[in-house]
Amino acid sequence: MKRVFGTKVYKIALSAGCTCPNRDGTLDSRGCLFCSSGGSGEFASDPTRSISEQIEQGKSKVSAKIRDGKYIAYFQAYSNTYGPVERLEKLFFEAVSHPDIVAISIATRPDCLPDEVLELLCRLNQIKPVWIELGLQTIHPKTTTLIRSGFDLLCFEDGVQKLAARGIQVIAHLILGLPGETREMMLESVEYLGQQTAVSGIKLSMLHVLRNTDLADMFAKKEFTLMSKEEYLEIICECVKRLPNRMIIHRLTGDGPKSLLIAPLWTSDKRGMINDIRRVFSRENVLQGELFRA
Repeated sequence: MKRVFGTKVYKIALSAGCTCPNRDGTLDSRGCLFCSSGGSGEFASDPTRSISEQIEQGKSKVSAKIRDGKYIAYFQAYSNTYGPVERLEKLFFEAVSHPDIVAISIATRPDCLPDEVLELLCRLNQIKPVWIELGLQTIHPKTTTLIRSGFDLLCFEDGVQKLAARGIQVIAHLILGLPGETREMMLESVEYLGQQTAVSGIKLSMLHVLRNTDLADMFAKKEFTLMSKEEYLEIICECVKRLPNRMIIHRLTGDGPKSLLIAPLWTSDKRGMINDIRRVFSRENVLQGELFRA
């Protein structure tokens, strides 16, 4: 971010007030197995506020860390390309027009990219950089069925190619530790993304068990186990070793909202996790040099 925009950049989590085909009955009404009722957007601003108001609210949260800074507008909650294109156009253009916003990052699903939305994204991308974040989570069909993603790998690949053809950057999300997945399966998902030249970035995260989810019911019944902190540190190190140098790593760990987090509780100390990851990377000679220190 410093190299591209000349300064440190913060993300502001926004809510477009969208829903998801996995929740509104189009595909399902339960959502993905792990997804909270907030559509994984608990850190986003109040959806009843305008986008401009949400941006200002987000800026105030980090005002002690940064002055006269620049920001990425991150449309986080639910599927943010799912809805009437006229409504999306108003929301996205309000964000891209804000003088302190340098880029827009939009979380969505690969099956929520109709042609009219793709053309909207293309117009936005001509004004400021647009990143589309796709929640792949895994490449394995059995796990995809279990977590109720509602789309398959071919759908993901089709969405990626449509975005790449329009010059729009794609960031793929993977969850490590999904029920039934072995270490080898997780690394296969990482290696797959590393081979997709149209995917420019990746987000890696530990599986979180949140209250009021079907995953929480499975966890209570001891139908699966979570990785320990040490196991996660080991596999995140191995994941990074297997990624090509061209790929931008946008996230190495995540932290679920403390009010909803059941397990693993060690993920709630995000600063401690980052320090532990740095320590392990240093020991294993992973990502050494200026880029990692930044």
